Amino acid sequence: MFGNIGLPEMVFIMAIALLVFGPKKLPEIGRTIGKAIRDFKKSTEDIKDKFEEEIRAEEFKSIRDDLKKDLREADIGKDLTIGKDLGGDGENKKES
Repeated sequence: MFGNIGLPEMVFIMAIALLVFGPKKLPEIGRTIGKAIRDFKKSTEDIKDKFEEEIRAEEFKSIRDDLKKDLREADIGKDLTIGKDLGGDGENKKES
């Protein structure tokens, strides 16, 4: 979360914050920062979810379009096959 900040650096930062803000303000500042981080994480997750939802919707549209195209091609092929089988008179010919 804090990158390359180790324990000694964190202790130093906390000591400086204690000196600058004092013992009464420090818990309030900690809560405020914690709330801001939680809100930021929630917002980024919401944005990420929206992007993923849009990507899935685009994939489904692409699949749907491919299926429609395949069905149209199958219907055309079926019409051609039926035309050959019918021999032009509308009935299937049986081989003897």
